[in-house]
Amino acid sequence: MIKIIITGSNGLLGQSLLNLLLLEKTQYQVFGFSRGENRSGTNDFSYTSIDITNKKKLKNTIEKINPDFIINTAAMTQVDDCESDKEACDTLNVTVVKYLTEISEQLNIHLVHLSTDFIFDGIKGNYKETDPPNPLNYYGLSKLKAEQVLVNSQIDFTILRTILVYGKVYDMSRNNIVLWVKSMLEEGKEITIVDDQFRMPTYVDDLALACKIAVDKKVKGIFHVSSKQLLSVFEIAYQIA
Repeated sequence: MIKIIITGSNGLLGQSLLNLLLLEKTQYQVFGFSRGENRSGTNDFSYTSIDITNKKKLKNTIEKINPDFIINTAAMTQVDDCESDKEACDTLNVTVVKYLTEISEQLNIHLVHLSTDFIFDGIKGNYKETDPPNPLNYYGLSKLKAEQVLVNSQIDFTILRTILVYGKVYDMSRNNIVLWVKSMLEEGKEITIVDDQFRMPTYVDDLALACKIAVDKKVKGIFHVSSKQLLSVFEIAYQIA
């Protein structure tokens, strides 16, 4: 049986991953790490309420489990918050990855880490995994720093870069573009949407499947995971409407 820790198990991707892996309980033993109480709507896995920025507690908890894989979905992703509180951004997005990397090296754990299109400047578009990064904001810079920690390490790692993740799970603590537009339209509110920003929106269940494939095939390296459809944010909102 494969032991997997999911950090950020209360999040959108975390909950989707739980739902996917728990379909095959005989193959995976799943452990969820998040803050506060378990919000996934299921108790079919081992849940730990933990502050993953506490290195000693994180190390002790992971050592007891001794997993084969860690899938790190935890991150500070609000771009404006990262800009206004760079210290908190660095702690969760970079320092925690350093902790996980050190622990993974000691225990021979394969680390699957989620990254973002924000490591690029957006000028070229249609980026390949080999294109040079050039983040324009602090969130993107923090995620690039985390990638560099893994690339410069000796551990087995998989970096999955993704774009504008959307979807719905049991307990949503945060909105995403689809749910926000839907809610605003249902309430009859006018919304203003930019038409000069282009993204490839990624359904959360597809991203969860990519994480599972990374585990099943033990793939190593950097991969871009998104939909194939390039849309302006305005077109996304129009399709939702």
